[in-house]
Amino acid sequence: MAVRLQFENNNEIGVFSKLTNSYCLVAIGGSENFYSVFEAELGDTIPVVHASVAGCRIIGRLCVGNKNGLLVPNTTTDIELQHIRNSLPDEVKVQRVEERLSALGNVIACNDYVALIHPDLDKETEEILADTLNVEVFRQTVASNVLVGSYSILSNQGGLVHPNMAIQEQDELSSLLQVPLATGTVNRGSNVIAAGMVVNDWVAFCGMDTTSTEIARIESVFRLNEVNPSAITSSMRASLIDDMEVEKY
Repeated sequence: MAVRLQFENNNEIGVFSKLTNSYCLVAIGGSENFYSVFEAELGDTIPVVHASVAGCRIIGRLCVGNKNGLLVPNTTTDIELQHIRNSLPDEVKVQRVEERLSALGNVIACNDYVALIHPDLDKETEEILADTLNVEVFRQTVASNVLVGSYSILSNQGGLVHPNMAIQEQDELSSLLQVPLATGTVNRGSNVIAAGMVVNDWVAFCGMDTTSTEIARIESVFRLNEVNPSAITSSMRASLIDDMEVEKY
């Protein structure tokens, strides 16, 4: 299911958190309400870790990770790195990388098997990424945007991409990634999807401004509901038509 929340009146949830199938990082200094939403949904299954990266709270944009590992920029302090390592499950590898494009969350999108990266990312960073996260890496753009980590978000079930992405490009990317893709927005029309939400294989968190139509789209493409939203809408449509026909007579 998809849950709406805010970080100190800010709807950009993906800026202040990083969610994978084996851990969740949340920025320090938020309200108790923000943390309690994550704890309520995830507390029983995966650790929810309060952290900062390079003294910043925008951890969702600075780091990138999946169930196998986590990459953080080289500006991350030793204390922060140690805290993250101690808090994550033992099998998760945490690695610092020396990279000019240091907002890793903006330039890399990944799930547990594949990663899309900014075309100009260092070769060395690409190798560390493939090794630490255990993924296959593709240099790619999303609707002509190089910030693939901002304009697309992936889980193992599906992916949401920039609304201007052409159908043909979508199909090519979908076959490359081996997951179904759909175009969409969050927070009432924002196309910076990954800044407005985080998702793993069973739950999504998005900004408070996200409309119910956007939520339905998110739940559908990431298969977050046992009942397929498209089945709900088609049954609603059928009953509406029935009602209208009854009224006609």
